Amino acid sequence: MSTKNRITEKYNETQRKIVYYLKSGLKAGKYYFKSKYIAKDLGLSPKEVGINLAILSEICDDLDIKRWSYSNSTTWRVTPRPS
Repeated sequence: MSTKNRITEKYNETQRKIVYYLKSGLKAGKYYFKSKYIAKDLGLSPKEVGINLAILSEICDDLDIKRWSYSNSTTWRVTPRPS
């Protein structure tokens, strides 16, 4: 099964948007993401992003997502999981 099909089946629409956003950021060399900036870029609320990132940190097979710090907005550290 392709990665795209797994993502489509496993996550809701908001989670899919966030996963694609994070993967795009990783390709660009980013590892730290603030909820408020993800929210702004995706047209979501920071709370919505935070809730879904917390869920993704538990269920995402492709990315290791950790709550990293809080100052003005939660920062998440994201790295690819080893295959």
